[in-house]
Amino acid sequence: MPRPRRPLTASFADSIAFLAAVTVALVFVFPIYWAFSQSLRNPIDTFTVAGFGIPWVNFQPTLDNWIDQIGTPETFRALANSTIVSVSASLLALLLGTPAAYAIARFRFERWPNRDIAIWFLSQRVLPPVATVIPFYLVMRTLGLLDTRLALVLIDATFVLPFVVVILRQAFLDLPVELEEAALVDGASHWGAFWRIALPLAAPTMAATGLIIFAFSWNEFLFAVALASQNALTVPVHIAGAIDTRGVQFWFMGVRAMTAMIPPVVIALLAQRYIVRGLTLGAVKG
Repeated sequence: MPRPRRPLTASFADSIAFLAAVTVALVFVFPIYWAFSQSLRNPIDTFTVAGFGIPWVNFQPTLDNWIDQIGTPETFRALANSTIVSVSASLLALLLGTPAAYAIARFRFERWPNRDIAIWFLSQRVLPPVATVIPFYLVMRTLGLLDTRLALVLIDATFVLPFVVVILRQAFLDLPVELEEAALVDGASHWGAFWRIALPLAAPTMAATGLIIFAFSWNEFLFAVALASQNALTVPVHIAGAIDTRGVQFWFMGVRAMTAMIPPVVIALLAQRYIVRGLTLGAVKG
């Protein structure tokens, strides 16, 4: 039996939606392509190449910029600082935020409603970070932590902690509480139910949350440029350093931008399965 043909109007609407999606994708992909193209050009090609700057078509690519930048101690130090700060801040935020999210999801507090506590955590993201630069600077100077990785870890963990609490709270609310109640009946403590039942079930959401807050910490610029001067400079600050008396060195800017994008993209690809499971947890209830 022949299949019924789709209406012409529906096919035309699908084509328009497809073209719109491709256009939006190209808009967001073009800066990445531009950075990649710039990183492969000789300095003179930055100002003489016309068109889209396609390698081997508009210019002869070279890896000299990559070799020059990767081999410098400043680039290696910036990558090491960003990796250590981002991973440490993400782990610290997960360590503190996961039990807090579970407590808000499962227990009831006498003084404040749980919903108000969750909203308070969420409101911390509304506070402009620039309003806290001077207080944080004074605190870190008093503690002797200026230009240290520890200062950036503490500050980044503070600002990504609300994401952990809000996202994981909803994940724990979506988990069936009967599983934990059965564990309590069998003699487990609240900590045992959390550690053996709730935490493994929420692991995909924790992985997705960890990647999100890692990206936030990796891209943090304001506090890194305000509190670090040499030893604790991160990749975003290193990218901004591609400006000298001759102007913007676009060939170095391209290399630094690519080095900043590669680690989060690689981690996202490796953790893609957990991200999809974590973000769809609780989306369908049966």
